[in-house]
Amino acid sequence: MSLSEAPTSRLRARLEPPYRTSALNAMTVDVEDYFQVQALSERIPRTSWDEIPRRVEANIDRLLQLFADNSVSATFFTLGWIAERHPEMMRRIAADNHELASHGYDHTRVDRLTPAKFREDVRGAKGIIEEITGCSVQGYRAPTFSIGSKTPWAYEILEEEGYSYSSSVYPIRHDLYGALDAPRHPFHPDSSMIWEFPLTTRRIWGQNIPCAGGGYFRLLPYWTSLRNLRHINAADEPCIFYMHPWEIDAQQPRVAGLRMRSRIRHYTNLRAMPSRFSRLVRDFRWGRMDEVFADRLVPLAPPQPMQVA
Repeated sequence: MSLSEAPTSRLRARLEPPYRTSALNAMTVDVEDYFQVQALSERIPRTSWDEIPRRVEANIDRLLQLFADNSVSATFFTLGWIAERHPEMMRRIAADNHELASHGYDHTRVDRLTPAKFREDVRGAKGIIEEITGCSVQGYRAPTFSIGSKTPWAYEILEEEGYSYSSSVYPIRHDLYGALDAPRHPFHPDSSMIWEFPLTTRRIWGQNIPCAGGGYFRLLPYWTSLRNLRHINAADEPCIFYMHPWEIDAQQPRVAGLRMRSRIRHYTNLRAMPSRFSRLVRDFRWGRMDEVFADRLVPLAPPQPMQVA
């Protein structure tokens, strides 16, 4: 069943999909609404967010249905802002055995925060998700992959705040993000014990080629992603794929006045995305980040209930 055919109620049956590769890859969802993305920030200020009808919950339910139909567990990197306003959605994600992780509070880039504000941001988002779901949050993904050479203090703060891993580095060249000199494989940043799991790239002709999803997955032909991900798996390496709930929502409002580059990045191939993403889910084996990288991560105990004075 494709996303475009998914019923509103989520089936509980777990079907065995026709996997074409044996490697277990990490499926990740960056949980944010369409109006919170970097490409639209030039036209939609944060102060207006609460006035905009939200579409994230309906899109998440469509994803949960697709994942249930294909026996897929995923990691949902969620904004604290979203979690606060959709607590029942968060509990549904947890009830379906998906991993809950942090995407920060309100999608502010890390390189635009002071260390003190960053600590406040990641502590707040983690606490909100844990209090709502009762699940331990050990993973973090920086908004717009904004951890890099300008934020050497970020990993130390994440470790001090109880995170075990980050998946915030995309070792490619890009005008909004990218750490081209970063390792392509899991590493410990500096002297930290926290893990960084970079987004998947393929090395071709001395260049890092992006093949981890996002806008590249919508813009390029499907066979490109299929070939690149299979190549990574053939080397006995897991892939990390990411997407956003708004990418399966072709009916979302169109924001006027965008620059051409932003418009192309956000709206291209939204109508094709549901069937394309459904195919990807069937063509590979997918699991949670903490499953795929279980040999590197120490399981965390459930968070303790907050004490009321």
